[in-house]
Amino acid sequence: MAAGCCGVKKQKLSSSPPSGSGGGGGASSSSHCSGESQCRAGELGLGGAGTRLNGLGGLAGGGSGSGCTLSPPQGCGGGGGGISLSPPPSCGVGTLLSTPAAATSSSPSLSPAASSSSPGSRKMVVSAEMCCFCFDVLYCHLYGYQQPRTPRFTNEPYPLFVTWKIGRDKRLRGCIGTFSAMNLHSGLREYTLTSALKDSRFPPMTRDELPRLFCSVSLLTNFEDVCNYLDWEVGVHGIRIEFINEKGSKRTATYLPEVAKEQGWDHIQTIDSLLRKGGYKAPITNEFRKTIKLTRYRSEKMTLSYAEYLAHRQHHHFQNGIGHPLPPYNHYS
Repeated sequence: MAAGCCGVKKQKLSSSPPSGSGGGGGASSSSHCSGESQCRAGELGLGGAGTRLNGLGGLAGGGSGSGCTLSPPQGCGGGGGGISLSPPPSCGVGTLLSTPAAATSSSPSLSPAASSSSPGSRKMVVSAEMCCFCFDVLYCHLYGYQQPRTPRFTNEPYPLFVTWKIGRDKRLRGCIGTFSAMNLHSGLREYTLTSALKDSRFPPMTRDELPRLFCSVSLLTNFEDVCNYLDWEVGVHGIRIEFINEKGSKRTATYLPEVAKEQGWDHIQTIDSLLRKGGYKAPITNEFRKTIKLTRYRSEKMTLSYAEYLAHRQHHHFQNGIGHPLPPYNHYS
């Protein structure tokens, strides 16, 4: 499933169904995948197997301006099979669904992130080179150059998101990802173009927008099913919820770890926002919240601006097999 990030405005939350809204349209066009502006990258909206939805739970193509779009990846084999997000047969304190160790989001850097989230934990996998590769893929596509060759960073399989923001205020420009583990080389190549060109909330990106872009890569780790819908930490965990809507259909929605903190939401506000974005229209009661199946997870994230990408590539021009001329530097407008 894929998800997208977005937004600048904060949502107004209410336990009552939004008036005149359909599906997940009750929220403003903001959520965050990359951590600075709202990243709708966290929302999964599945209307059924194979149905593509925007990241805040609405159907893709529905014109919703917020949330990350989530769609089943095309050919997401690439190595490690999918990560199971179904609840365990018996619910303990927390059931680990994936093996990679958790790590906190990293700040932008021009070298691979080598710091770990805590002493004794493994080093972070996400790196600035992954963001550079995404810029390479998008640049080559927009200018008609041959796609870059295989990058040097690890090709391990991970669930992932690629988020694009634009301008000084870092408005969401596209965000789509997958909760199925994909080999990073093919996964980042695929979702770079999917998030840049096929996010139904935005028109396809153009060459003129490149100099103002920011690219974020998020790798999702440490999936755990929990029994209590409040058993997660704001700013630390991303959450994916599964619920039965008023029509008896199963729905899902997700937010990446940074979304709730950036929006200033508490646990209840975040859950209620996800329910609305997932298309739940009935009044939200505490009893209904208790029926939610919740999976928490963590992520590693790296963000790079276009200017940082150019600076990096000027020193490592052929590192990823880039045989095209780099574009001239342009200041942000």
